Amino acid sequence: MAIFIDENTKVIVQGMTGSEGTKHTGRMIKSGTNIVGGVTPGKGGQVVEIEGKQLPVFNSVAEAVAATGANASVVFVPPKFAKAAVIDAIDAALPLCVVITEGIPVHDSAAFYAYATVKGTTRLIGPNCPGLISPGKANLGIIPADITGPGRIGLVSKSGTLTYQMMFELRDFGFSTAIGIGGDPIIGTTHIDALRAFQDDPETEAIVMIGEIGGDAEERAAAFIKEYVTKPVVGYVAGFTAPEGKTMGHAGAIVSGSSGTAQAKKEALEAAGVAVGKTPSETAALMRKLLA
Repeated sequence: MAIFIDENTKVIVQGMTGSEGTKHTGRMIKSGTNIVGGVTPGKGGQVVEIEGKQLPVFNSVAEAVAATGANASVVFVPPKFAKAAVIDAIDAALPLCVVITEGIPVHDSAAFYAYATVKGTTRLIGPNCPGLISPGKANLGIIPADITGPGRIGLVSKSGTLTYQMMFELRDFGFSTAIGIGGDPIIGTTHIDALRAFQDDPETEAIVMIGEIGGDAEERAAAFIKEYVTKPVVGYVAGFTAPEGKTMGHAGAIVSGSSGTAQAKKEALEAAGVAVGKTPSETAALMRKLLA
């Protein structure tokens, strides 16, 4: 089993004809993803060959959905065009839109997040995220496909590189789905959304949750775990040594006063019964112990 995507997911790539879009479309095809076309306004009607596959290009997501039956998109569009691309996907009532682009102005993210909430038909993942992978089934985004296989662990993470590290460290167990939700101040799918889906997935046996300093998402996730999640969860919080008031890596990773510190998040998670590692490797060891 998997959450949000599987081998039946039909994917279009918004920005497929750009250099990043072309490169990652090739990677996604090679890892078994069913890419059915691309969207680049003004280039509709073209056909592009990527990894031996003839892929039609459309001017809008609605056209692409009508022609291909697509039910998910991955957005590889420069920041200044990303808002329009996401709104295009929402207007087409696409069930899933994965926004890889980083550097989108927060005002734009707020606008398309609010629009998606009002419409209520499209799950957004990201922005500024690596996407998600159900190994052996589908890979939407930039996560390397060859570092793990299918298995029984679910992973939700704010950080792309820590997603890859955790997948590699626990590769002998494998993953149902690994999802990078992004580290911007405003994101679509949250830790809680992923935790709920993993809890409800009969073949996910245990969950790894990776958070980082800034905001209160991890504290809210801890409260949710305490109330709803019965499966074992291990956690890691990045940023124990981060100086106060300095933005670290992700735009949302900033500590103000005592709010949003790694220690506060660790304590909230531990109070909810989550074993929290001091390093990614220690967190992997905790999961290993749980599954042994």
